[in-house]
Amino acid sequence: MRWIRIIIGVLLGVLACTAAWTRRAMRWGATLEEITSAGTGDGWFEGVPGSRVRMTRAISIKAPPEAVWCWLAQMGRGAGWYSYDRLDNGGRASARHVVGWIPEPRLGDATAIGYLRHLEPGREIVWWAPDVRFLGAQTWSAWRYRVVPKGNGSRLLMRVDGASTGSTRWLVVLLLPLIDSIMALRQLRNLKQRAEHHGVGTEEPDDPETGERDQYQVNHVIYASGEEAGIPGREGAGKSRSSAEADGVV
Repeated sequence: MRWIRIIIGVLLGVLACTAAWTRRAMRWGATLEEITSAGTGDGWFEGVPGSRVRMTRAISIKAPPEAVWCWLAQMGRGAGWYSYDRLDNGGRASARHVVGWIPEPRLGDATAIGYLRHLEPGREIVWWAPDVRFLGAQTWSAWRYRVVPKGNGSRLLMRVDGASTGSTRWLVVLLLPLIDSIMALRQLRNLKQRAEHHGVGTEEPDDPETGERDQYQVNHVIYASGEEAGIPGREGAGKSRSSAEADGVV
């Protein structure tokens, strides 16, 4: 019985530490003003049922907004996700330069995290994934990235909103913040590193472009034009494209 109590105590301690880290990571780097500010996509959840979760994170970058925007504009659209490439990019290394063949973002571009529903070139990009099955529950999510000038550099805000309904929604609300926080913190740091050290560079001598549309990203991408990149059928771009068409975006 003593060993059982010890094991239970250790497990409870690990869970408590994980929960505390996740709560902190959900607001990593963000000021109170950034956390409480209204933003694009807030109204998209009106009438959406179920439990809600919001995560707001931010990072300061020693580079002008245009040097940050070029990385946001191609992220997930053929250049990779700048997070843990072994986990979310099939082991492919995300691009370390501005990829020449990736088109400018357009409303209706579809990829793994949804379709592009809102766009302010040079400033803000918002992805929307409606009515997606995740961990047995129906989920809706919005992924917002906004870059603004700050002093001689920039401030990058990342906000993730989600809603979930169904018998397993508690599992989504519990695990989504943990999983997303692990990936997002890595992503923000990598975006900062690329913007500060590579800027708007269009060449990468260690991994020059081959012209292959899955060179830097395996996840499927369907651009608003109908052109594609990545590996067809990989990670749900078709579902996102169908949602964009149903919503009249393309």
